[in-house]
Amino acid sequence: MYRDPEAASPGAPTRDALLVSAIITISLSVTVVLCGLCHWCQRKLGKRYKNSLETVGTPDSGRTRSEKKAIKLPPGGKAVNTAPVPGQTPHDESDRRTEPRSSVSDLVNSLTSEMLMLSPGSEEDEAHEGCSRENLGRIQFSVGYNFQESTLTVKIMKAQELPAKDFSGTSDPFVKIYLLPDKKHKLETKVKRKNLNPHWNETFLFEGFPYEKVVQRVLYLQVLDYDRFSRNDPIGEVSIPLNKVDLTQMQTFWKDLKPCSDGSGSRGELLLSLCYNPSANSIIVNIIKARNLKAMDIGGTSDPYVKVWLMYKDKRVEKKKTVTMKRNLNPIFNESFAFDIPTEKLRETTIIITVMDKDKLSRNDVIGKIYLSWKSGPGEVKHWKDMIARPRQPVAQWHQLKA
Repeated sequence: MYRDPEAASPGAPTRDALLVSAIITISLSVTVVLCGLCHWCQRKLGKRYKNSLETVGTPDSGRTRSEKKAIKLPPGGKAVNTAPVPGQTPHDESDRRTEPRSSVSDLVNSLTSEMLMLSPGSEEDEAHEGCSRENLGRIQFSVGYNFQESTLTVKIMKAQELPAKDFSGTSDPFVKIYLLPDKKHKLETKVKRKNLNPHWNETFLFEGFPYEKVVQRVLYLQVLDYDRFSRNDPIGEVSIPLNKVDLTQMQTFWKDLKPCSDGSGSRGELLLSLCYNPSANSIIVNIIKARNLKAMDIGGTSDPYVKVWLMYKDKRVEKKKTVTMKRNLNPIFNESFAFDIPTEKLRETTIIITVMDKDKLSRNDVIGKIYLSWKSGPGEVKHWKDMIARPRQPVAQWHQLKA
């Protein structure tokens, strides 16, 4: 009996059933593989996205580190940036396919950081400007020791960029030399008149000084502005322990001057106003009040009053003063003084304001001074220009008292 070979036996699966089963099996396999790939991609892309967010989302921290390094670098120093370089962030081998996205993120981060660093008015810029305004200049000197003659030699060469201490816009600098802790014996250079970049080239000898004692001393240099009519004004100081110097031969140093440690930086502040009337050719100076004045008396207080001098071409023209406030470091004066000043003489005019401590038993002490003119310090010049720019209006400003 003939049997059709394509006829299915009652217990065997048909060809269609096998084909459907194969298709279902392949589909399930593909689905499983695709799900696995999807999960892997999500993990990797999620990790990449997180890294990109961390990179772009924190430009301020990177900027701070860069600025600190830039600010603290010595002249001629080489900056070594330990932060990752844009486009070179370390990755796994599996991340290389997403490298272009990382490079773009890093580039955005780099540009953002640079723009933040260059933006005007940042705190670091203001601090840097503040430091620049407090520049006191620098001094060049040399020091060495002669073992045969037991003599220490100190040579004062020159100074540069000294600040102006006189109302004429210059200074009369000289240098005092000490070997601390001995303050009784000092040596002095000559006074260089009206010179902010003086050259002294003077040599001083400390003779009969055993080397064992020399290395226990500190060389202390104090630069001052000579004043014929009152106490000399300190400009700045330099100190160098001699045990840190190779004294076998003359060593030359350039040192930046630092504020003198005599309390001159904490003398208090004075609030005053200026009012310029061009039609009346007058300036009204209103001494309003002071705060945190330096205590000049033994009892820890002061008896302050204020002197106001009108100067024209380095000559004293007129003086006025307030009443004395007894035992008061935060006095309120509220006293006004008018001075006649023709408009054509404004450029050569200086107003010197001196806060004094009244003393019955000895000479009155100077607490601090302010020089107001178009060529004084930055704060004083600003006040002077504001006064001229706003005629007939009182312009008030706080001023730091200076030695």
